[in-house]
Amino acid sequence: QVQLVESGGGLVQTGGSLRLSCVASGTFRRYSMGWFRQAPGKEREFVAAINWSDINTYYADFVKGRFTISRDNAKSTLYLQMSSLEPEDTAVYYCAASTTVRATRPLEFAYWGQGTQVTVSS
Repeated sequence: QVQLVESGGGLVQTGGSLRLSCVASGTFRRYSMGWFRQAPGKEREFVAAINWSDINTYYADFVKGRFTISRDNAKSTLYLQMSSLEPEDTAVYYCAASTTVRATRPLEFAYWGQGTQVTVSS
């Protein structure tokens, strides 16, 4: 099992940047990791994912090169660097862990953090 704790969310103006972190307990390096987000009244949606070896990354189309996912297995930490933020990026952001190699769908992720709020003001 793995437990996940996100941090780094907050209030930022349009065009600003934030870096989210997700610290994991347990055997972090065995899991593919992902970031998802959920805005009020909307379904949870995929943002980005990275496999255990840090070689392959996957992004939602709306990221458009603005976000970068990375991981530090030595620190058991997952990151999401977000730049050029827009009000539409406002949501609770969740990190998640999966035993599936190329996981990008919520159902493929068995472990979830509690989420961190990101609010982008216009």
